[in-house]
Amino acid sequence: MVFKIHDIDDSQAPLLDHLIELRARLMRCIAALLVSFIICAFFAQKILGFLVQPLIAAGQNTLIYTKLYGQFFVEMKVAMFAGFFISFPIIANQLWAFVAPGLYAKEKKAFLPFLLATPVLFTAGGALAYYVVMPTAFHWFLGFQSTTTGLKIQALPNSEDYLGLVMQFILAFGFCFLLPVLMLLLNTAGIVSRDQLSKARRYVIVGITIIAALITPPDVVSQLMLAVPMYLLFEGSMLIMWFGDRKAAKEATSETLPVVHPEGDA
Repeated sequence: MVFKIHDIDDSQAPLLDHLIELRARLMRCIAALLVSFIICAFFAQKILGFLVQPLIAAGQNTLIYTKLYGQFFVEMKVAMFAGFFISFPIIANQLWAFVAPGLYAKEKKAFLPFLLATPVLFTAGGALAYYVVMPTAFHWFLGFQSTTTGLKIQALPNSEDYLGLVMQFILAFGFCFLLPVLMLLLNTAGIVSRDQLSKARRYVIVGITIIAALITPPDVVSQLMLAVPMYLLFEGSMLIMWFGDRKAAKEATSETLPVVHPEGDA
């Protein structure tokens, strides 16, 4: 088979168009993140004040920094952290706009609920970490302060370490709450089935326990507060798959039933 030059150019043109579109959308994502970062930089202290509320609720009202430039970088990290959350809807929209034209209508209909559920579940996980887990964990950590034999043991948390811990909590819980999205996507794509996951339930429990131990601070309370919701989300996903399998079975049955014509029809 002989390829002509114009045939090769025609085959390259769509790829170049896709690369140009991808570059344009990535630039928009970066611009949205940069603008959000700049805006959040002006409110970095107020945002940090919001992030320290769980520590204040646990009874600690002092943060220190040991390097002259330490607090500056803390506020920059706070601005970047908040800027990502603000710009995430724009970033997700750009990614969806790039991928959607290549999907069939049925695929778009199947994928769209996962796209909508992702920020909701991530926010729910972050909210659980912020409002429930962090105050409880910080109160437990601060309980180790004491005065024994004339020695006063007092907690003086570093602002940079504290911010890292807060980000670890929020991101860990946020991403772990995306477990249903991952499971249902794999099930929709036909990679795993409900029966396979049901048979592997004991391994899933072990895996959830290991993940909770690795990505949370080394205290049992935080680990349980992550492991238990993750397991409940797993079981909730299994229930959704069960309803989906029943619906698919009914549709398959209705398609295979013979069509009965009334008597007298030709």
